[in-house]
Amino acid sequence: MELKPTMLQERIATLDILRGISLIGILLVNMYAFYLPMPHIDLATWFNTPSDIVWQQNLDIYVQGSFYPLFAMLFGYGLAMQWQKAQSRAQNFYPLGFRRLLVLFVFGVIHAVLIWWGDILMMYAFCGVFLLLLLRLRPIWLLLIAIILNGIMHAFTFLALAFVNVPEAEGYYVDIVSIEQAITAYGTGTWVDAFIQRLADLAVQASPLMWIVSLFTILPYMLVGAAASKWHLVERAKELKWLWITLAVSGLVIGIFLKSLPILFTRTLLLDSIKIYIGGPILSIGYIGLVVLLCLWPFVPKLLRPLANMGRMSLTIYIMQSIIGTCLFYQFGFGWYGKITVATGVFIAIGIIVVQMVIAEIWLSKWKQGPLEALWRKLTYKQKVESH
Repeated sequence: MELKPTMLQERIATLDILRGISLIGILLVNMYAFYLPMPHIDLATWFNTPSDIVWQQNLDIYVQGSFYPLFAMLFGYGLAMQWQKAQSRAQNFYPLGFRRLLVLFVFGVIHAVLIWWGDILMMYAFCGVFLLLLLRLRPIWLLLIAIILNGIMHAFTFLALAFVNVPEAEGYYVDIVSIEQAITAYGTGTWVDAFIQRLADLAVQASPLMWIVSLFTILPYMLVGAAASKWHLVERAKELKWLWITLAVSGLVIGIFLKSLPILFTRTLLLDSIKIYIGGPILSIGYIGLVVLLCLWPFVPKLLRPLANMGRMSLTIYIMQSIIGTCLFYQFGFGWYGKITVATGVFIAIGIIVVQMVIAEIWLSKWKQGPLEALWRKLTYKQKVESH
């Protein structure tokens, strides 16, 4: 018996809604990189107008660093679901799983080289290989390995920073030369200029150190998601309501507090690290808990169907966001690079999301998957996508 992709009736609406929500958060954060010379600046000190500072601080608290862990957990949850499905049918999932990750990695390379340097698909595919090798373990072991890996990262970071108090105005390195090069290439240059700069920025984003760091910052969240999948925490949400209430309340309260520390007190590298590496993931768990609880009401999944449709087309939506972003802000498009406020960036992101919701609704009224999902499925399962 051949392995087959997940059918529509087998999908869990809550997971698709969470994917849709994570795509919104990811776009809000990625907007900075579309119109500013990231990754060469420090966002917390870049803006000088009061409105920009307030908008940036709110994005920093409620969005930044909280949606890539959410998406990584969902990635782990989904991969573990596929593995369990294969196990229940006494099938070997590993050849298919590795092929699926290889195709995702190739998508990531094309995305990073030809469209936008801030790709996450390559890192997810890379970490997914290690996740796949560990999927045979019991969920408690997956969770323990996640805690150990993430703990090593925390220990190393906090030992390095424990006695270093760096005020906001001092000690944050900004690469002026790289900033000027990025502004010139993206803001006034041709597609070729942007391509050359994109390769330079990609060298920073995908440096050898970043691949190693991803095993301590992305893989642990995938392992948490896989453990949750093996425990069927989302499927058993009604039965485990009090667990989800605890996760939602504690995650939201603790996460928001920890992420607010650099703003409430004098900003230091230590507080920044707590905000990013502890507060961010905790808040993402709070968001997951809140959405899972809301979806216990039958009308909520129906109300949030546009988000679920985006989640079903997450790969297509993610790549589309990069295409739209580069066309809006780079000189070979509308040329808005460096010319908008943070608030305007948020409103543009909301506009993009609304357009994508409409596109997803129209597309899924005819097809069962998004176009890139269909290609991914064809290359993985050697099957063609079917219309309704």
